[in-house]
Amino acid sequence: MAKITKDTGIIEAVQAHPEIIEVFMNYGLGCIGCMAAHFETIGQGAGAHGIDVDALIEDINKVIAADEEKA
Repeated sequence: MAKITKDTGIIEAVQAHPEIIEVFMNYGLGCIGCMAAHFETIGQGAGAHGIDVDALIEDINKVIAADEEKA
């Protein structure tokens, strides 16, 4: 299982794990439709919006782990 980190690109993460889009939306990050998402990391995007990066990464990885358990 590849763990998502703050250094993972936003688009890279979403393409690999589309189930995490809801996590971004819950944090108020509309990153998916933003042009910056193509070159920013999750850490950069969250930091630019004043989001707790560690909490976001933790929630993203929880959703990925839960989705993998279902499979």
